[in-house]
Amino acid sequence: MNKKEIAALLDEPACAHNSKAKSGCAKPKPGATAGGCAFDGAQIALLPIADVAHIVHGSIACAGSSWDSRGTRSSGPTLYKMGMTTDLTEQDVIMGRGEKRLFHAIKQAIDTYHPAAVFVYNTCIPAMIGDDIEAVCRQAQTRWGTPVVPVDAAGFYGTKNLGNRIAGETMVKHVCGTREPDPLPPGIEGPGFKVHAITLVGEYNIAGELWHVSPLFDELGLRVLGSLSGDARYREVQTMHRSEVNMMVCSKAMINVARMLKERFGTPWFEGSFYGVADVSQALRDFARIIEDPDLTARTETLIAREEAAIHARLEPWRARLAGRKVLLYTGGVKSWSIISALQDLGMTVVATGTRKSTEDDKARIRELMGEDAVMIEDGNPRALLKIVHDQGVDILIAGGRNMYTALKARVPFLDINQEREFGYAGYSGMLELAKQLCLTVESPVWEAVRRPAPWSVGSGTAAAVDPLGAGPRSGPYESDTGAHDAESAHA
Repeated sequence: MNKKEIAALLDEPACAHNSKAKSGCAKPKPGATAGGCAFDGAQIALLPIADVAHIVHGSIACAGSSWDSRGTRSSGPTLYKMGMTTDLTEQDVIMGRGEKRLFHAIKQAIDTYHPAAVFVYNTCIPAMIGDDIEAVCRQAQTRWGTPVVPVDAAGFYGTKNLGNRIAGETMVKHVCGTREPDPLPPGIEGPGFKVHAITLVGEYNIAGELWHVSPLFDELGLRVLGSLSGDARYREVQTMHRSEVNMMVCSKAMINVARMLKERFGTPWFEGSFYGVADVSQALRDFARIIEDPDLTARTETLIAREEAAIHARLEPWRARLAGRKVLLYTGGVKSWSIISALQDLGMTVVATGTRKSTEDDKARIRELMGEDAVMIEDGNPRALLKIVHDQGVDILIAGGRNMYTALKARVPFLDINQEREFGYAGYSGMLELAKQLCLTVESPVWEAVRRPAPWSVGSGTAAAVDPLGAGPRSGPYESDTGAHDAESAHA
């Protein structure tokens, strides 16, 4: 991929903030790859396509250090769990054997696993020495008759966001539109019930979240032709061009996919979220609104009324336990605002949210939910996060796994919200799981125990836990004597 192609991906015309510098598309600085390089972004975007052989063309570290870091799940094939790499060494580079190793790796993957397709991910080393992975993929596809797709996303091209876009463009360029959808089984449609085809872009089925909303689509007669890429199959991605409407789920990570499908096939799209009761309902309404089927609209409103009544009744006991709790949310992208909506549904107060990977549209939604004076955190270094925790009397830090030890060392309840999590929070049922995990975390008796003065310090007059910021004894929710929060924890 040359500089002109990379610049075109960064200059995404569908971005509302295209005329200004975009933090989500910034060129990486030395050391910035801790947040993910272009290769990492492309790999995690496509890895959930479960029946494909994913081959990393590069050194062993590129595959071993990042494989399956996103907790996606499959309802069938597990081939995507199999890490494959050409394992280039210094000798391969010196002797120019990179392309030959890749060709044999593709052959081995096809002969051993018989995949629906093979995806080849370019990395820094073969990109720098000039391996022509596109030519190798073409030759391998001609030789064995299995689709072989080159994903040219070397890490030094840019950030994870750019890698997401490269992956999306690759799918539209090489895969979408290469097959027609299977016909509907007889008897599915009937008078007043027409099945409509939809697709989800930027949905990764983390912890099985897609399965929380799939039953809703089935009841409404919305056929998910394909998801890019949660619990997806290669043959499904091939048919995405026949969708009647596309939903952009993960903010702007793959906005170029939605734009290109609209330009090539005229498919309308909208951005939505499945986090929070109100957002789930709005997403379903948007599908019905764009499809313009009166019967679908009526069925959608009936389903929403039923589901909202049921989930609100089930959430009441949890709301009573969570109401008034203060949250520091440090994440990015769509979660920077969609999780706010879910937490507010539970009666919690979000004192600040992270916006490191958020677009201008994301920030506008944050202001809409939290007010014009919303506190947005661009640089979430541990000291800055802990200062907000101390100053605002935060009850729980909700962030990604890399912030877990910051919270635990400061004896602050922590909930993982990013891609490594084990629990799905999407859909109406996901709200119940979110409330449950929040209560289990905040009300755990371990916090009362770890904040209690050490036995050897009781006699010395120390009455409060030490502030990890060195600002003196804690107060408010961190008091070590009997207080409201400790009483609730003991009661739980």
